[in-house]
Amino acid sequence: MESLSLLANNLANAATSGYKSDSEFYGLYTSPDGDSSGEGSTLPNIERQWTDFSQGTLQPTGNPLDVALSGPGFLTVAGPGGNLFTRNGNLHVSPTGDLVTGEGFTVKGVGGGAIHLTSGASVEIAADGTVRQGGRTAGQLAVVNFKSTNSLKKMSGTCFENTDSKNPPVAAGDVQVQQGKLESSNVAVPEAAMRLVGVMRQFEMLQKAVSLGVEMDSKSIQEVARVG
Repeated sequence: MESLSLLANNLANAATSGYKSDSEFYGLYTSPDGDSSGEGSTLPNIERQWTDFSQGTLQPTGNPLDVALSGPGFLTVAGPGGNLFTRNGNLHVSPTGDLVTGEGFTVKGVGGGAIHLTSGASVEIAADGTVRQGGRTAGQLAVVNFKSTNSLKKMSGTCFENTDSKNPPVAAGDVQVQQGKLESSNVAVPEAAMRLVGVMRQFEMLQKAVSLGVEMDSKSIQEVARVG
């Protein structure tokens, strides 16, 4: 059921910009109830979920407020409970003039402040994230990276939260901001669809096995209780 949920969520977000696919690490679980030989049943068990942070394809959109990151890194945004990090660069200007994401989170600039723009005016975004409008510099996108992405926990949408204070975000070095583009999801749709079919077949097989076991137990009780 966990595998089905992960695969279904991946397929549902196959067209979501900046989405990173989820998968799982498996271990083996041995049932404590042994058979006649004293050995328990060994079954696969999901130990933990992991996220594939590989880069998706950069697709041109022609929208000057769309940005894509070429290389490892994340945009910093202000979430409800603190900083969040995303690669979804589908940005727009809010009614208050702040640069925000499609989810409404304020995009942070270097130094932690918001980036203020005039709606409708032309915008230029350089490869280092510097945002200019009307000949003035409005700010610079705070593009960061982490020594390890293991501490990044997926939140709603395409945002991640850093759960380890010992793994702080640092300024991303080997990354370029590309204006007028969006990063597509890195979900491999054909592979995910094939895995989904395989997991569904396994699920149906286990359901039948459970039903058969219940039926056999029921028949055994009825036969034992029958008076000759």
